[in-house]
Amino acid sequence: MNEEIAVRVRGLWHTFPGNVDALRGVDLEVSSGENIAILGQNGSGKTTLVKHFNGLLKPTKGTVEVFGIDTRDASTAELARFVGYVYQNPDHQIFSDTVRQEIAFGPTNLGLTEEEVEERVGQAIDLAGLSTHSNAYPFTLGKGVRERVAVASVLAMQPKLLIIDEPTTGMDFSGLVGVLRMLERLKDTERSIITITHDMWFAARFAQRLTVMSNGQILADGPTREVFTRQDVLEKAFLRPPQPTRLAQMLARFGVRPDCLTVEELLGEILRTAKR
Repeated sequence: MNEEIAVRVRGLWHTFPGNVDALRGVDLEVSSGENIAILGQNGSGKTTLVKHFNGLLKPTKGTVEVFGIDTRDASTAELARFVGYVYQNPDHQIFSDTVRQEIAFGPTNLGLTEEEVEERVGQAIDLAGLSTHSNAYPFTLGKGVRERVAVASVLAMQPKLLIIDEPTTGMDFSGLVGVLRMLERLKDTERSIITITHDMWFAARFAQRLTVMSNGQILADGPTREVFTRQDVLEKAFLRPPQPTRLAQMLARFGVRPDCLTVEELLGEILRTAKR
């Protein structure tokens, strides 16, 4: 059986008023079930690219297909059946009095039965790790928990593709770990997940694949380990690999693998080479 393509982008250009080319000939494919992080500095085109996936933006030139649907011919409402978008600031999405009400809003407006709504809400709460917060007023919760509430409210709509824009911005470490654990649980749900992030530690821990953007173009696209060892490409995008990878590259002359992504991997490599 052929692998389903969630997103297919061909020759995509997007020009904003004033003849500003935010995207310049982008080609990209995302398969169902893939977990991808899109990396790049502000203004590189990351958010402009993914806003084509739910119809918030339309191509100036080129095509974008989402689960076989040409986005030029589909409304944002039609694409919302397949694509869930979590904005950078969760407070721009949250408005209900309790976490449970917030998560129930979307499926309720789909016209589902009360039992179906409760089932979806329960699943989203479990996936987002919110069971102890379900009756809380969302705005009393920390940034990391509010991010998970925003994700859960989108998950309750059961999208096949989930896009999360900068999920770790402004978080302390405990909030970051909470979001990471939630996304690890989502890996088992067979949906595609695209994360836009500046956080190299987060990308190394979560993403199977990295797409590096600069100046409206894709500079690199491949497995996380491979991309984080391409120093020339990362420098062009003004990015640096995570600290464990940088240290591993410095220790490569002693036999340490240069593509370590985590502290745990790096420590294991150091111990291995020390025993030789």
